[in-house]
Amino acid sequence: MQIEHRGKRPAIHSSAVVSPTAVVSGDVTVGENTVILHGAVVSAEGGVVAIGANCVIMEHAVIRATRRHPVRIGDNCLLGPNAYVSGATVENNVFLATGCAIFNGARIGARSTVRIHGVVHVNTVLLEGSTVPIGWVAVGDPAGIHSPHEHDAIWAVQEKLDFPGTVWGMARPKPGESNMPEAMRRYTRALRSHGDDVVVE
Repeated sequence: MQIEHRGKRPAIHSSAVVSPTAVVSGDVTVGENTVILHGAVVSAEGGVVAIGANCVIMEHAVIRATRRHPVRIGDNCLLGPNAYVSGATVENNVFLATGCAIFNGARIGARSTVRIHGVVHVNTVLLEGSTVPIGWVAVGDPAGIHSPHEHDAIWAVQEKLDFPGTVWGMARPKPGESNMPEAMRRYTRALRSHGDDVVVE
């Protein structure tokens, strides 16, 4: 299904295939011979999504761009089932396996692999030819790659990468406080623009 969002319609190459149960919404371009499978969601939330040629976006993968964080996916890339890419750049010839998560401001270098349930945190740069092992976490610029059990080492880097500032444009809350009420007020206000969406195919 193709959707016009905020006055922008997807531009899909004539040789590309989009499953009838996939959703492609807004300012999205899809390159030659790319295939988007059942249940996948590609959503340009005020920012551009550009997917290159010869890519496969598998079942229930999610790709989201925001005004501050567009998405660019190069040629010959595969996003496995339930993979999640938000506001990131993925260079050519990258394999993002089932259930991995790539967050805003991240850059995945060419010929890299993020294996099953791997995580690449906000503003993290994964150098060309890198591998994130199954369930491991990449964090930093350049990325250090950590076991999920190394919480303190991950947090020592992650805190400086500023998830709330990057994603929501907000300061990290003080101890005992929460920025969720204000973050959700802003987020729901932005997402209510989907009320004006128009199905174009």
